[in-house]
Amino acid sequence: MGYRNLRECINDLERTGQLLRIETEVDAHLEAAEIQRRVYAAGGPALFFANVKDCRFPMVSNLFGTRERTWFLFRDAIEAVKNLIQLKLDPSDFWKDPWRFRNVLRPLWSMRPRKKSRGPLIANETTIDQLPQLQSWPDDGGAFITLPLVYSEHAGRSGLMASNLGMYRVQISGGEYEPNKQVGLHYQIHRTIGVHHAAAIERGVPFRVNIFVGGSPAMNLAAVMPLPENISELTFAGALGRNRIPMIHLPNQLPPNQLPLYGEADFCISGIVDPEKTLPEGPFGDHLGYYSLVHDFPVLNVERVYHRDDAIWPFTVVGRPPQEDTSFGAIIHELTGPAIPAVIPGVHEVHAVDAAGVHPLLLAIGSERYVPYAETRKPQELLTAANAILGQGQLSLAKYLFIVAKEDNPELDGHDIPAMFRHLLERINSTTDIHFQTQTTIDTLDYSGSGFNAGSKVVFAAAGPPRRELANEIPVDFWLPDGFGAPRIAMPGVIAVQAPLFARHDAEWEPAAKRFCDEMHERFGLSNVLNSAPLIVLVDDSEFAARTLNNFLWVTFTRSNPASDIYGIGATNYRKHWGCSGPIVIDARIKPHHAPPLVEDPAVTKQVDKLFASTGPLAGIET
Repeated sequence: MGYRNLRECINDLERTGQLLRIETEVDAHLEAAEIQRRVYAAGGPALFFANVKDCRFPMVSNLFGTRERTWFLFRDAIEAVKNLIQLKLDPSDFWKDPWRFRNVLRPLWSMRPRKKSRGPLIANETTIDQLPQLQSWPDDGGAFITLPLVYSEHAGRSGLMASNLGMYRVQISGGEYEPNKQVGLHYQIHRTIGVHHAAAIERGVPFRVNIFVGGSPAMNLAAVMPLPENISELTFAGALGRNRIPMIHLPNQLPPNQLPLYGEADFCISGIVDPEKTLPEGPFGDHLGYYSLVHDFPVLNVERVYHRDDAIWPFTVVGRPPQEDTSFGAIIHELTGPAIPAVIPGVHEVHAVDAAGVHPLLLAIGSERYVPYAETRKPQELLTAANAILGQGQLSLAKYLFIVAKEDNPELDGHDIPAMFRHLLERINSTTDIHFQTQTTIDTLDYSGSGFNAGSKVVFAAAGPPRRELANEIPVDFWLPDGFGAPRIAMPGVIAVQAPLFARHDAEWEPAAKRFCDEMHERFGLSNVLNSAPLIVLVDDSEFAARTLNNFLWVTFTRSNPASDIYGIGATNYRKHWGCSGPIVIDARIKPHHAPPLVEDPAVTKQVDKLFASTGPLAGIET
């Protein structure tokens, strides 16, 4: 079945025992978010907060909290949508097996948005301060909308089919925003809304934006799908939700040139982006596990706030992964993964690693077919594929790309992270197979780089037979310079070493990481002692970093900027190519310019503990 609106979805989850109603009063300030994080971590149900402190609107969260529940929500459409994508890639497939594609007729019919003259959304109006004031982390700059559906149109190509629907966070209180009159729009540099904003400025016309909250869960998934710029997310939402998306046009009752309104939404904030000012937005506890800091972003001057009669406020919480948005990544991969070879020739699979924050680390499998008669295989076609990956949409935000050749192990699975690391580290030639891009753009939310939106990228490529056996324990003759200690095996061939805390002079002269490499090279030279450990990571706490795979991925790839934090034992520069004869060394210590990690408020934690106690409404959910 497909859900027309959020209420239908909630009723279905409750009917099937997948939703828990909480009648106890819960505060949207910190409490609701901490409850959500705990229940998500426990693999628990969706949560309906019936009694929100100082707010008349109920809230719902964790709708996508498990893979199974996410697939349940779209159970009748997933296979059909996958078939639609396949036909888009190769229409001739239809004639090879017409019966297989019989299920595409319904989603095809549902793809075209439906123009309406009325709808439930416009039943009531309210003000921003009456909405749930959700704050997820103690140092957040105010209340935020965390599942917004931000709708805009291109000034030169207006209309539903030229629209963009994106999930760009929205700050609705705090900072310098004028209460009830202004909200902050945060969007990253590569997003389509930025193209629309630029087009409006170029033409000298008002840039209108509608922020919808609620409605069909298909709209949430559509808003985060990496669709081509010329495809409206409304069409994808219609196909996935098995219902045409109703868009209200009321030109005689709304401000001039008002954008259409999503009729089944629960709420809508409608307004015009201020053409002359930006305001500080943030801080905000973000999906990398750190705060994104205060920066100037566009301001929406609010004209109206609509809501339906039975309005429910959906929300999610982001933080160190995995969190609820992990489910989005999983279903996006299932739907779009098969399209990768057609979109990027020579690439079989790309895995954006959730535990590393998604954008910091990509694992890819490509083909290496260049010069098939060569006696010694080396990455060649893989480098062509790597450049294509780093030029593709959201994949362009990656910092680290590890790419290997399918021909060396046709059974290798890009989502088997330990197997991918083992395969690459067994084969990589660190003298020739590490390739940097410096002084480039990275994820707006990543503060490991050299400035806002600024940093570097690196490609680790490997092809050919294994060069080494990887250590499963610390080598017998392993030695560390003064100040470094507590070595631990994070995974085969990878050693986490506890290093001195980063000092300011590390960034100015003789960094501790460089001293580490120099002294290790002086001690071991070209001996084989270190050959079995081709990757060493310098960390603040080696026990923590090596304790779990997720800890290692999070620490290593969110706390390092390739161009400034990758070193090597026996490093060389040859014709502007950097390499090393010994192990690669990544300095993944916390640096002074990094954003602070997310930590919960102890007082709120104590209050939330009561709800999970034996007599509380969340008793029985193991956290």
